[in-house]
Amino acid sequence: MTEGNVMTDFESEDFANTVDKVNLDWSTIGFKYRKTDYSYVSHYEDGAWDAGGLTRDHTLHLSECANILHYCQEVFEGLKAYTTKQGDIVCFRPDLNAERMATSAERIVMPPFPKERFLDAVKQVVLANAIWVPPFGTGASLYVRPLMIGTGDTIGVQPSSTYEFRIMVTPVGAYYSSGVKPVALTVSKYDRAAPHGTGNIKAGLNYAMSLLPTTEAHKDGFADSMYLDSQSRTYVEESSGANFLFVDEVGKLVVPKSFTDSILPSITRRSLVHVAKEYLNMEVEERPVRFDEIDRFVECGMCGTAAVISPVGKVVDGEKEIVFGAGMAEVGPVMSKLRHTLTGIQSGEIEAPKGWIFKIC
Repeated sequence: MTEGNVMTDFESEDFANTVDKVNLDWSTIGFKYRKTDYSYVSHYEDGAWDAGGLTRDHTLHLSECANILHYCQEVFEGLKAYTTKQGDIVCFRPDLNAERMATSAERIVMPPFPKERFLDAVKQVVLANAIWVPPFGTGASLYVRPLMIGTGDTIGVQPSSTYEFRIMVTPVGAYYSSGVKPVALTVSKYDRAAPHGTGNIKAGLNYAMSLLPTTEAHKDGFADSMYLDSQSRTYVEESSGANFLFVDEVGKLVVPKSFTDSILPSITRRSLVHVAKEYLNMEVEERPVRFDEIDRFVECGMCGTAAVISPVGKVVDGEKEIVFGAGMAEVGPVMSKLRHTLTGIQSGEIEAPKGWIFKIC
């Protein structure tokens, strides 16, 4: 294979089902990076993206003056490839990842990678790494990380002239080491994003802001932080890497919205809202949620690609402790049903809405 071209063996969709999987204990692999066989790469120069293709080179080659190193022109996405009950390898709603990445790129003056090319690149790189896609029933998956960076020499504050789009993949287990158990959160004294800033896009700069609060939260024994809106510190926004869901005393799903447009539009959250309405016949309300009302909710969860749903047992704000339902003892029934239904759709055990499942092979 030469860089930019797909090996002939991968052109057959039967390839993935005729090779042996990598010999790993899928139940203990954790959520960490393992180098796989191939990545996908494409370069933007002189106003156009090149043909792109697979590469065995997992190293970025950058100038010391590259824009990403100085002015942080970078956006990324996160999705997963699964082995279904039927033995297919699939991805979950990658079209929405393509659309969100394009929106993120435009916000910080980067050239969007075309949607159809994004989907083709995902298919190429997952197929090429089929031996790394965990078997059905293991609870593990192949994490797919598209990213784009400014690579041009930029000494003044301005957009880069060149860019690199890349997709890396790595097999992962559970995001939280404790598995699907209630976690405890602390209310952060820091702000995650400015009103009407970049909080609603998936850019690395947003996550860098969360590193200190997350480190402090872990040091104090918490799984993550709950961030409030930075304008009034009155409303619930999100955690360091996930959106929130609440359930009220009558069983209604309450989904926080940001009146300052600073919450990331989570694909998992949007999918769970649909599941709640169409599969579980739940009433759903999407609205700004005041922090001083969350003690009236009976369940709380964080949702995102990495963890799907992490149930929250309690939130601690200084001396105040807010406990949801059974607290740290067990997962609430609604969060359990939502998670079971969505993961069932992803694994092929429950029929998916049209267009949600993107078959690789």
